[in-house]
Amino acid sequence: QVQLQGSGPGLVKPSQTLSLTCTITGDSITTNYYYWTWIRQPPGKGLEWIGYINYHGSTFYNLSLASRSSISWDTSKNQFTLQLKSVIPEDTAVYYCVREDYGFGYDHWGRGTQVTVSS
Repeated sequence: QVQLQGSGPGLVKPSQTLSLTCTITGDSITTNYYYWTWIRQPPGKGLEWIGYINYHGSTFYNLSLASRSSISWDTSKNQFTLQLKSVIPEDTAVYYCVREDYGFGYDHWGRGTQVTVSS
């Protein structure tokens, strides 16, 4: 059974770097043809796609966040990590780590990590 568990600080100060890690169990991060994705939902708003790292280790980002975002992985720990630099209050959201089965959609979601950006 595939499970994704996100972890990270619940509170980050403006201008700091947010770092979130997703630990995968029940599957390998290098399994064909999965895309390991970060999605967020600000309060009162819809879902916003942030970016992914795929089974090859290639990354792709939402253009609106690309200059501040970085996604990496640690294959030995079966984890992938989101770093978001220079955070602002508008980055306050629930952050989800998600598996996309390429061509079949998002099939496994982590529970979500609430992140608040505030001084």
